[in-house]
Amino acid sequence: MNIRALGPGDEAAVAAAQHLFDGPSDPGAAARFLADPNHHLFVAYDAADQPVGFVSGVEMTHPDKGTEMFLYELAVDEPARRRGTGRALVEALATYAHERSCYGMFVLTDDDNAAARTTYQRAGGRETSRHLMLEWEFPTAQTSTS
Repeated sequence: MNIRALGPGDEAAVAAAQHLFDGPSDPGAAARFLADPNHHLFVAYDAADQPVGFVSGVEMTHPDKGTEMFLYELAVDEPARRRGTGRALVEALATYAHERSCYGMFVLTDDDNAAARTTYQRAGGRETSRHLMLEWEFPTAQTSTS
C-alpha cells in the first residue's frame, strides 16, 4: 500500500477515487478543497496503483486554543478493509497534523459504528466523552425547489 497526499492539480486523482466518496466528486469543489492549504486529502493505493481508501482533514484554529486537525472523513473500499488501510490513513493524517504543529486531532463518529471506533482506537485515538452532533442544512442551487 502506498499513501499519497493530494494537492493542487490532483483533481484527476480525486475523480479516480470518487467511488470511495459518498457520491460523485464535484470538479469545482475538488479544486477548491485541494487549493486550500488547511484542507488535506490522503489517498491509499494498492499494488496495482488503484485507490482503495482516503482520509480527509481540516485544520481548525481558534484564538484561545491554537490549531487542531479535524478528521473530516475516512473511507476504505470493502476489499481493502481489515488490512490496516484505515489505520494507516489515520496515522498518516495524525503524523501530518503533528508535523504542522497541531496540538491534537479529533473525529466524530456514530456510537454504533464499531468498525470506525476500532480503527480510530488502533490508530491511537481515545474516546473522551459522548457527544451529540447537531447540524444545519442550507438549501443550495442543487437542492432548491424554487
